[in-house]
Amino acid sequence: MPHTILNPQVQQFIWDNTDADVTKLALQKNPFPDVEWTDILNQIAARQKAKDKLPTWFKTQNVIYPSKISVEQTSSEITAKYKASLVSGESLIDLTGGFGVDDFYFAKTVSKVAHCEMNEQLSQIVANNISTMGIANIECHTGDSLDTLTRLDKQWDWIYIDPSRRSDIKGKVFMLKDCLPNVPKLLDTYFKYSNNILIKTAPLLDISAGLSELHSVKDIYIVALNNEVKELLWNLEKGFEGSPTLHAVNLTKDDEPEVFTTPIEDEPDTVYSLPLHYLYEPNSAVMKSGAFNAVGKQFGLYKLHKHTQLYTSDSLTDFPGRRFIIQEIVPYSKPEMKKHAEGKKMNITVRNFPISVEELRKKWKIKDGGDTYAFFTTDKDNNKLMLICSKA
Repeated sequence: MPHTILNPQVQQFIWDNTDADVTKLALQKNPFPDVEWTDILNQIAARQKAKDKLPTWFKTQNVIYPSKISVEQTSSEITAKYKASLVSGESLIDLTGGFGVDDFYFAKTVSKVAHCEMNEQLSQIVANNISTMGIANIECHTGDSLDTLTRLDKQWDWIYIDPSRRSDIKGKVFMLKDCLPNVPKLLDTYFKYSNNILIKTAPLLDISAGLSELHSVKDIYIVALNNEVKELLWNLEKGFEGSPTLHAVNLTKDDEPEVFTTPIEDEPDTVYSLPLHYLYEPNSAVMKSGAFNAVGKQFGLYKLHKHTQLYTSDSLTDFPGRRFIIQEIVPYSKPEMKKHAEGKKMNITVRNFPISVEELRKKWKIKDGGDTYAFFTTDKDNNKLMLICSKA
């Protein structure tokens, strides 16, 4: 595919149809008989997916894309850039190279990067793109990554692995041993070639399950982008036996990331309170961490209820999440709801409350949107409340 898809006229056609409806375009006659129409359509569809996720690729001419699904599954540039901030040194080998987005950013912080990819066509695509982008310190290796690791037979400053879930594994339980490569099985082998291993997993993986399968885990990074958890990063250091540190990181396109760090250990005692002047809602990375008591203690906040992951205080403080001013505390009852909620326009959140957002909207005819935020929740005395808030 690469040599035909790079025809200048084909490339111009792909760029000219960046905003086209690919399903409608597919009904047209192929203007380039020497090139597969499906290949051209795939390039357009994948490029559309790359527009926001991979702006560097999107803006670069003569870049070749794999399938649209591969682009959907790859790291975004923002998360890849963060990942690269965690590594340093002379050499890194990526055992599951894929489309090479992570390696593009690793190459900015590490002197030499090896990209390993089993799929020969994908390896060729990455090699083309590396050359097109003028990157000199990434080397592509096609074939089984373990074979490449043993053949090269050298010490690396870092090994990076993004194992993929095997398609023949059914059910909702997600274990690392069910992925390719089987990292738990190969971990001791990997440690023969590097003292530092960085593993990326999907947020679906339970943290305690990951810890049960791995050893030498020094840090776990829960990485969210715009408050949506995208990946877990596991930093393993050969011989490390201490308690791992959790880092809940929420990245945005413009601002400094929200970072909450705490050791994984017994959760500290927490202090509860009825709602005070301010309300705090943790971001998705903190929620995934499960360190609900630790985040309250670190920021000097009170929890509303053991099972209500909302916090309150009398004075405003920094917090890894959203902050609100509580305008009214409304007991959840029919007369109060008729007075304060029925027919109103507000953004609804439920936390530890028996009725869903959809049911509340329908029951009280609440419209979505506006500048008012209503939290339906339970306080420390098990009273059901609606907290009417504005953003702090």
